[in-house]
Amino acid sequence: MDREQKDMQFLGLFDIYLESYKIIFNFRRIFSKISLAFILPLSLIFLANIAVSDSLSSDGATFWLVEFIYLTFFLVFSILSTSAVVYTMASVYTGYDVTFGKVISVIPKVWKRLMVTFLCAFLVIFYCNVVLVDPIILWRKIIKHVDMNSLVFFRAFVILYVVVIVHMTVVWWLASIVSVLEDIKGIKAMTKSGNLIQGKMWIAIVFLLKLEAAIFGIRKLFKSQVVHTGTFGIAGRFTFGFLCLLMIFSVFLFGLVIETVIYFVCKSYHNKNINKLSLSDHLDEVFQGEYIPTKANDDQLEKIDV
Repeated sequence: MDREQKDMQFLGLFDIYLESYKIIFNFRRIFSKISLAFILPLSLIFLANIAVSDSLSSDGATFWLVEFIYLTFFLVFSILSTSAVVYTMASVYTGYDVTFGKVISVIPKVWKRLMVTFLCAFLVIFYCNVVLVDPIILWRKIIKHVDMNSLVFFRAFVILYVVVIVHMTVVWWLASIVSVLEDIKGIKAMTKSGNLIQGKMWIAIVFLLKLEAAIFGIRKLFKSQVVHTGTFGIAGRFTFGFLCLLMIFSVFLFGLVIETVIYFVCKSYHNKNINKLSLSDHLDEVFQGEYIPTKANDDQLEKIDV
């Protein structure tokens, strides 16, 4: 990253996109290796699940077994991809010498923290669904006649649900960045993420919505033109299949890079400038397997450059 840390807080969403593209392009060699090793399998798993699930009944035991296997593999490669990309981004930022071998060596040292954070975030979102969705379903079953007041209440509840889920999802993916770069995990990582995202929440939400819209569009295109053969025959099926793979591959890669850039933007916004030398030492300690948890008053991600 060529920008000064203090200037990153002024980056808008377009600037973040541009910065992310420059990083991937300038370090395309290492990102290509990471993508082929982790993000390509993640993309294939994502598309394969669409094809397989579409042919199964959602009420059958086979369907839920397939979903369980899919979620397991998707979670594993999500953790591997996130660990690799975030560590590489931190190395790029500090000018630390990073190779694919170092990335592979670092993953076993950070994946446990990331796993705990993923599981905690999943449980929190699951709890939110139970608290907010179940009353809506119950209300729809009990209320036979929908009057204007009931409709207003229903819509307000749906809006509340969407706001909570979007907020928790933003906190979730930023917490995953925190878990890789800092020695905290789980609820603590999510709490820190929630504090960190304040002031840049709208940028994160707009990015999240665009990301989800892109994934949704790719899913629909793959399902209509590949799974269901589509309107272009067998040749079109292979063409659209490759196109969808390329698009979801790019979305996953750019998404992880952009998320990490947003992390640095949030740090800058809260005047928690990153001491590049200290962070470089931290990365080296993680690589050497000699990482010692930093104290609150000596956090390499909290020091302000002078």
